[in-house]
Amino acid sequence: MKNKTAFITGATSGIGMATARLFAENGLKLILCGRREERLKSLSEELSKITEVHTLKFDVRNKEAVFAAVQSLPGEFSTIDILINDAGNAHGMDTIDEGNIDDWDAMLDINVKGLLYVSKAILPKMMERKSGHIINIGSTAGKEVYPKGNVYCASKHAVDAINQGMRLDLNGKGIKVGAINPGLVQTEFSEVRFKGDSEKAEKVYQGYTPLKPEDVADIIWFAVTRPPHVNIADLTVMCLDQASSTIVNKVTS
Repeated sequence: MKNKTAFITGATSGIGMATARLFAENGLKLILCGRREERLKSLSEELSKITEVHTLKFDVRNKEAVFAAVQSLPGEFSTIDILINDAGNAHGMDTIDEGNIDDWDAMLDINVKGLLYVSKAILPKMMERKSGHIINIGSTAGKEVYPKGNVYCASKHAVDAINQGMRLDLNGKGIKVGAINPGLVQTEFSEVRFKGDSEKAEKVYQGYTPLKPEDVADIIWFAVTRPPHVNIADLTVMCLDQASSTIVNKVTS
């Protein structure tokens, strides 16, 4: 693994950042991608002490920016062995009749089209080498639909379908494809979803112990370190107290 290079979208927070740190600890070269330049710079400075790091600042929604960023990679980072499609967001939590169209566009553009753009930009060289590994970060929201989850759930159902489609289309090409589908993970996810309402966001994770980004990073590491003939195609993970998107055992005081 120490000779491999990983390309991680959404690396400036949550699961992406935890995965970057774990990969760095294990000697992988890293291409860290995100929209927040200061966070990219800070993470790069931290991880450059233990491995080689290159950063790319772009928005996965911007097709031209995605392809330009990938094409700009210096030679020593141009061979991408592992792609972690982590960039994603939830925006708003409204009934379908009250939904904000801008929120819908953001979720579909980031969660679905962004994943497609990045994968399309990176796949050609994997196809040439007949080698590579793509991990798509989905969600339990891609396995079920819950009230007021409508478009977010639709976007993650799309990720689930794309993951399956990738695996079918790339069968026999030497490229592994798999999805990790977490339930409740304590990250900035809820704060973004509730548009900066930290009080509402904090309540999502109260009364039980949710997953941590590091928990999901451990699972991603397990997936990418299996023997060549083993592919983790689809894995769903929840914390002990979560049974479904709407059934969570919370202790109330």
